[in-house]
Amino acid sequence: MMLSVMIVDDHPIWRDGVARDLAEHGFDVRATASDGDSAARIARAVRPDVVLMDLNLGSTSGVDATRVITGELPDTRVLVLSASGEHDDVLQAVKAGASGYLVKSASVAELVDAVRRTAEGEVVFTAGLAGMVLGEYRRMADAPSAGHVPPRLTERETDVLRLVAKGLTAKQIADRLVISHRTVENHVQSTLRKLQLHNRVELARYAIEHGLDQDG
Repeated sequence: MMLSVMIVDDHPIWRDGVARDLAEHGFDVRATASDGDSAARIARAVRPDVVLMDLNLGSTSGVDATRVITGELPDTRVLVLSASGEHDDVLQAVKAGASGYLVKSASVAELVDAVRRTAEGEVVFTAGLAGMVLGEYRRMADAPSAGHVPPRLTERETDVLRLVAKGLTAKQIADRLVISHRTVENHVQSTLRKLQLHNRVELARYAIEHGLDQDG
């Protein structure tokens, strides 16, 4: 099935260029938008698989638009495509629900691969940015907790969760655990329900906060 995308950027030449590149690689470029307000409105109408989101969009930022889109459209994933690789920008985008963060210096091949992986539910970052996010969530995990008792997961669900936190794809997890791709997905969905989470980004975040991305 052809993956559908929407591109949000306030620079028309850049926006049209990305749209052209993705269309040439077989994506259905369903819509474009130049600001955060119209991005949320159009996304509700066209419901793309992936929204490519710039951050600097005027009165309604890309972070705010990401928060609205991911909150209202759980089947739509947001991949930030920004000129900024600053710590705060990356963290704010992830906290708003973005599934990944790519800087605009990425090649067309990297962009195409990132969009496909994002549509498949992976968490995608430009090299170097993932470590920044992991470090921040480890720091947050070291803060004193209020004695919350986490839901009980099965041994296999914990195995899958640990590998999700390490960034493995569903296929890689299936190969590692010698189970089917469908079984991996079933475990992921079961874990999401138990933990009352909405997507793999939140699942990876939970795993990192509880140290499940560590070996041993």
